[in-house]
Amino acid sequence: MSEKNIILTLEQRPERGEMLKASELIEIYGAEKLPLNARRIYNLLLHHAHGPDMAKPHHKFRVPLSELKYADEGKGRVRKHVLDLMSTFISFTHLDRNEDDLIPLLGYSTIGRDEESGYLTYEFDPRLVAILSDSQIFAKLQLDVIRAMSSKYALALYELIAKRARLSYVHSETFPLEQFRLLLGVPAGKLDTYSNLLKFAITPAVDEVNKLADFSVAFEPVKVGRKVEAITLAWSMKDIDGRRLAYSTLHEPDDEEMSA
Repeated sequence: MSEKNIILTLEQRPERGEMLKASELIEIYGAEKLPLNARRIYNLLLHHAHGPDMAKPHHKFRVPLSELKYADEGKGRVRKHVLDLMSTFISFTHLDRNEDDLIPLLGYSTIGRDEESGYLTYEFDPRLVAILSDSQIFAKLQLDVIRAMSSKYALALYELIAKRARLSYVHSETFPLEQFRLLLGVPAGKLDTYSNLLKFAITPAVDEVNKLADFSVAFEPVKVGRKVEAITLAWSMKDIDGRRLAYSTLHEPDDEEMSA
Protein backbone atom coordinates (compact mmCIF):
# COMPACT_ATOMS: atom_id res chain seq x y z
CA MET A 1 0.00 0.00 0.00
CA SER A 2 1.40 3.39 -0.97
CA GLU A 3 1.68 6.18 1.55
CA LYS A 4 -1.02 8.23 -0.13
CA ASN A 5 -3.53 5.38 0.50
CA ILE A 6 -2.79 5.17 4.21
CA ILE A 7 -5.57 6.70 6.29
CA LEU A 8 -4.57 7.38 9.88
CA THR A 9 -6.95 6.95 12.81
CA LEU A 10 -6.71 10.63 13.79
CA GLU A 11 -7.71 11.64 10.25
CA GLN A 12 -10.99 9.73 10.49
CA ARG A 13 -14.16 11.56 11.52
CA PRO A 14 -16.56 9.75 13.87
CA GLU A 15 -20.25 9.68 13.08
CA ARG A 16 -22.68 11.34 15.45
CA GLY A 17 -22.99 9.39 18.69
CA GLU A 18 -19.80 7.40 18.21
CA MET A 19 -16.12 7.67 19.04
CA LEU A 20 -13.09 6.20 17.30
CA LYS A 21 -10.57 4.52 19.59
CA ALA A 22 -7.13 3.53 18.35
CA SER A 23 -6.48 -0.19 18.67
CA GLU A 24 -3.25 0.58 20.52
CA LEU A 25 -5.39 1.73 23.48
CA ILE A 26 -7.78 -1.22 23.44
CA GLU A 27 -5.54 -4.23 23.97
CA ILE A 28 -3.41 -2.80 26.74
CA TYR A 29 -1.70 -4.19 29.82
CA GLY A 30 -1.25 -2.32 33.08
CA ALA A 31 -4.68 -0.76 33.53
CA GLU A 32 -6.28 -3.63 35.43
CA LYS A 33 -6.90 -1.55 38.56
CA LEU A 34 -8.86 1.18 36.79
CA PRO A 35 -12.57 1.18 37.75
CA LEU A 36 -15.41 1.49 35.27
CA ASN A 37 -15.90 5.26 35.53
CA ALA A 38 -12.20 6.00 35.11
CA ARG A 39 -12.30 3.98 31.89
CA ARG A 40 -15.41 5.82 30.74
CA ILE A 41 -13.79 9.18 31.47
CA TYR A 42 -10.67 8.20 29.56
CA ASN A 43 -12.79 7.35 26.53
CA LEU A 44 -14.48 10.75 26.75
CA LEU A 45 -11.09 12.49 26.96
CA LEU A 46 -9.91 10.60 23.89
CA HIS A 47 -13.13 11.44 22.07
CA HIS A 48 -12.90 15.13 22.97
CA ALA A 49 -9.29 15.29 21.77
CA HIS A 50 -9.71 13.24 18.58
CA GLY A 51 -8.37 14.93 15.48
CA PRO A 52 -5.18 16.49 14.09
CA ASP A 53 -4.36 18.35 17.33
CA MET A 54 -3.97 15.02 19.10
CA ALA A 55 -0.86 14.40 16.98
CA LYS A 56 0.84 17.49 18.44
CA PRO A 57 3.07 16.82 21.49
CA HIS A 58 2.01 18.75 24.63
CA HIS A 59 -1.13 20.10 22.97
CA LYS A 60 -3.62 20.99 25.71
CA PHE A 61 -7.30 20.13 25.60
CA ARG A 62 -10.03 21.53 27.82
CA VAL A 63 -13.34 19.95 28.76
CA PRO A 64 -16.01 20.91 31.36
CA LEU A 65 -16.06 18.62 34.39
CA SER A 66 -19.83 18.32 33.98
CA GLU A 67 -19.23 16.29 30.81
CA LEU A 68 -17.10 13.78 32.73
CA LYS A 69 -19.47 12.98 35.60
CA TYR A 70 -21.37 9.73 35.81
CA ALA A 71 -24.41 8.99 37.96
CA ASP A 72 -24.16 10.91 41.22
CA GLU A 73 -20.37 11.25 41.24
CA GLY A 74 -19.15 14.71 42.18
CA LYS A 75 -16.07 16.66 41.19
CA GLY A 76 -14.04 14.92 43.88
CA ARG A 77 -14.57 11.53 42.27
CA VAL A 78 -13.74 12.94 38.83
CA ARG A 79 -10.51 14.30 40.31
CA LYS A 80 -9.72 10.85 41.76
CA HIS A 81 -10.29 9.21 38.38
CA VAL A 82 -8.06 11.77 36.64
CA LEU A 83 -5.29 11.08 39.15
CA ASP A 84 -5.74 7.34 38.60
CA LEU A 85 -5.36 7.83 34.84
CA MET A 86 -2.25 9.97 35.30
CA SER A 87 -0.64 7.33 37.52
CA THR A 88 -1.57 4.31 35.37
CA PHE A 89 1.25 3.18 33.10
CA ILE A 90 0.67 0.87 30.16
CA SER A 91 3.29 -1.15 28.32
CA PHE A 92 4.21 -0.79 24.65
CA THR A 93 6.69 -3.32 23.24
CA HIS A 94 9.34 -2.42 20.67
CA LEU A 95 10.25 -5.70 19.01
CA ASP A 96 13.14 -4.18 17.07
CA ARG A 97 14.84 -3.03 20.29
CA ASN A 98 13.53 -5.77 22.58
CA GLU A 99 12.32 -3.03 24.95
CA ASP A 100 9.10 -2.00 26.64
CA ASP A 101 8.01 1.61 27.05
CA LEU A 102 5.97 2.34 30.16
CA ILE A 103 3.73 5.28 29.28
CA PRO A 104 1.07 7.02 31.42
CA LEU A 105 -2.45 6.96 30.03
CA LEU A 106 -2.83 10.67 30.74
CA GLY A 107 -0.22 13.40 30.85
CA TYR A 108 -0.09 16.66 32.80
CA SER A 109 -3.59 17.78 33.80
CA THR A 110 -5.14 20.68 35.71
CA ILE A 111 -8.58 21.00 37.27
CA GLY A 112 -9.69 24.64 37.26
CA ARG A 113 -12.78 26.76 37.83
CA ASP A 114 -14.58 29.40 35.84
CA GLU A 115 -17.66 31.46 36.63
CA GLU A 116 -20.10 28.62 35.91
CA SER A 117 -18.37 25.32 36.59
CA GLY A 118 -15.08 23.47 36.77
CA TYR A 119 -13.04 22.24 33.85
CA LEU A 120 -10.18 19.90 33.12
CA THR A 121 -7.18 20.91 31.04
CA TYR A 122 -5.16 17.89 29.95
CA GLU A 123 -2.53 16.59 27.56
CA PHE A 124 -1.10 13.22 26.56
CA ASP A 125 2.44 11.96 27.06
CA PRO A 126 4.55 12.72 23.94
CA ARG A 127 5.44 9.03 23.59
CA LEU A 128 1.74 8.12 23.50
CA VAL A 129 1.11 10.94 21.01
CA ALA A 130 3.78 9.47 18.72
CA ILE A 131 2.13 6.04 18.86
CA LEU A 132 -1.38 7.38 18.23
CA SER A 133 -0.11 9.58 15.39
CA ASP A 134 0.81 6.43 13.46
CA SER A 135 -2.32 4.44 14.34
CA GLN A 136 -4.24 3.00 11.38
CA ILE A 137 -6.59 0.54 13.10
CA PHE A 138 -9.43 1.59 15.37
CA ALA A 139 -12.75 0.54 16.86
CA LYS A 140 -16.02 2.40 16.43
CA LEU A 141 -17.62 2.70 19.86
CA GLN A 142 -21.13 3.96 20.54
CA LEU A 143 -21.12 6.61 23.27
CA ASP A 144 -24.51 5.54 24.62
CA VAL A 145 -23.24 1.96 24.97
CA ILE A 146 -20.21 3.20 26.90
CA ARG A 147 -22.53 5.13 29.24
CA ALA A 148 -24.85 2.16 29.72
CA MET A 149 -22.25 -0.47 30.60
CA SER A 150 -22.48 -1.50 34.24
CA SER A 151 -19.09 -3.20 34.62
CA LYS A 152 -15.56 -2.59 33.44
CA TYR A 153 -15.38 -6.18 32.20
CA ALA A 154 -18.33 -5.58 29.86
CA LEU A 155 -16.80 -2.34 28.61
CA ALA A 156 -13.45 -4.03 27.96
CA LEU A 157 -15.12 -6.90 26.08
CA TYR A 158 -17.22 -4.43 24.07
CA GLU A 159 -14.09 -2.58 22.94
CA LEU A 160 -12.25 -5.82 22.19
CA ILE A 161 -15.02 -7.08 19.89
CA ALA A 162 -15.80 -3.65 18.38
CA LYS A 163 -12.25 -3.63 17.02
CA ARG A 164 -12.96 -6.92 15.20
CA ALA A 165 -16.70 -7.00 14.52
CA ARG A 166 -16.54 -5.46 11.05
CA LEU A 167 -13.72 -7.62 9.71
CA SER A 168 -14.89 -9.38 6.56
CA TYR A 169 -13.09 -12.70 6.88
CA VAL A 170 -12.35 -13.10 10.58
CA HIS A 171 -15.18 -14.07 12.91
CA SER A 172 -13.41 -15.66 15.86
CA GLU A 173 -10.17 -15.54 17.81
CA THR A 174 -8.62 -17.58 20.60
CA PHE A 175 -6.91 -15.87 23.54
CA PRO A 176 -4.71 -17.60 26.15
CA LEU A 177 -6.61 -17.44 29.42
CA GLU A 178 -4.10 -15.25 31.26
CA GLN A 179 -3.99 -12.80 28.35
CA PHE A 180 -7.79 -12.69 28.27
CA ARG A 181 -7.90 -11.96 32.01
CA LEU A 182 -5.60 -8.97 31.50
CA LEU A 183 -7.54 -7.69 28.49
CA LEU A 184 -10.75 -7.80 30.52
CA GLY A 185 -9.00 -5.82 33.25
CA VAL A 186 -9.04 -8.43 35.99
CA PRO A 187 -6.57 -7.32 38.71
CA ALA A 188 -3.85 -9.69 39.88
CA GLY A 189 -5.09 -11.92 42.70
CA LYS A 190 -8.78 -11.51 41.78
CA LEU A 191 -11.04 -14.20 40.30
CA ASP A 192 -8.18 -16.68 40.37
CA THR A 193 -10.23 -19.76 39.50
CA TYR A 194 -11.87 -20.21 36.11
CA SER A 195 -15.26 -20.80 37.78
CA ASN A 196 -15.07 -17.39 39.50
CA LEU A 197 -13.78 -15.71 36.35
CA LEU A 198 -16.67 -17.25 34.43
CA LYS A 199 -19.31 -16.32 37.02
CA PHE A 200 -18.25 -12.78 37.87
CA ALA A 201 -16.55 -11.51 34.70
CA ILE A 202 -16.98 -13.48 31.47
CA THR A 203 -20.67 -14.46 31.58
CA PRO A 204 -21.99 -11.07 32.82
CA ALA A 205 -19.80 -9.23 30.30
CA VAL A 206 -20.98 -11.37 27.38
CA ASP A 207 -24.62 -10.99 28.45
CA GLU A 208 -24.34 -7.20 28.68
CA VAL A 209 -22.54 -6.82 25.35
CA ASN A 210 -25.18 -8.99 23.66
CA LYS A 211 -27.91 -6.85 25.21
CA LEU A 212 -26.52 -3.41 24.31
CA ALA A 213 -24.17 -3.65 21.32
CA ASP A 214 -24.97 -3.82 17.61
CA PHE A 215 -23.07 -7.10 17.40
CA SER A 216 -23.30 -10.43 19.22
CA VAL A 217 -20.51 -12.36 20.89
CA ALA A 218 -20.21 -15.94 22.10
CA PHE A 219 -17.39 -17.73 23.89
CA GLU A 220 -16.09 -21.24 24.40
CA PRO A 221 -13.43 -22.46 26.83
CA VAL A 222 -10.48 -24.31 25.34
CA LYS A 223 -9.33 -27.13 27.60
CA VAL A 224 -6.10 -29.05 27.83
CA GLY A 225 -7.09 -32.11 29.79
CA ARG A 226 -9.48 -30.79 32.45
CA LYS A 227 -7.89 -27.34 32.70
CA VAL A 228 -9.14 -24.31 30.79
CA GLU A 229 -6.14 -22.82 28.99
CA ALA A 230 -7.78 -20.38 26.58
CA ILE A 231 -11.00 -18.68 25.54
CA THR A 232 -12.33 -18.59 21.99
CA LEU A 233 -14.52 -15.60 21.14
CA ALA A 234 -16.83 -15.56 18.13
CA TRP A 235 -18.80 -12.56 16.90
CA SER A 236 -21.26 -11.40 14.27
CA MET A 237 -23.15 -8.22 13.43
CA LYS A 238 -26.81 -8.22 14.46
CA ASP A 239 -29.56 -8.06 11.89
CA ILE A 240 -31.85 -5.02 11.74
CA ASP A 241 -34.26 -6.44 14.34
CA GLY A 242 -31.39 -7.16 16.72
CA ARG A 243 -30.01 -3.64 16.31
CA ARG A 244 -33.46 -2.15 16.92
CA LEU A 245 -33.84 -4.18 20.10
CA ALA A 246 -30.43 -3.05 21.37
CA TYR A 247 -31.30 0.57 20.56
CA SER A 248 -34.63 0.38 22.39
CA THR A 249 -32.90 -1.20 25.40
CA LEU A 250 -30.37 1.64 25.48
CA HIS A 251 -33.03 4.32 25.28
CA GLU A 252 -35.84 2.86 27.35
CA PRO A 253 -36.98 5.31 30.09
CA ASP A 254 -35.70 4.68 33.60
CA ASP A 255 -37.92 4.48 36.69
CA GLU A 256 -37.57 8.20 37.46
CA GLU A 257 -38.67 9.19 33.96
CA MET A 258 -41.63 6.80 34.13
CA SER A 259 -42.82 8.31 37.42
CA ALA A 260 -42.31 11.95 36.35
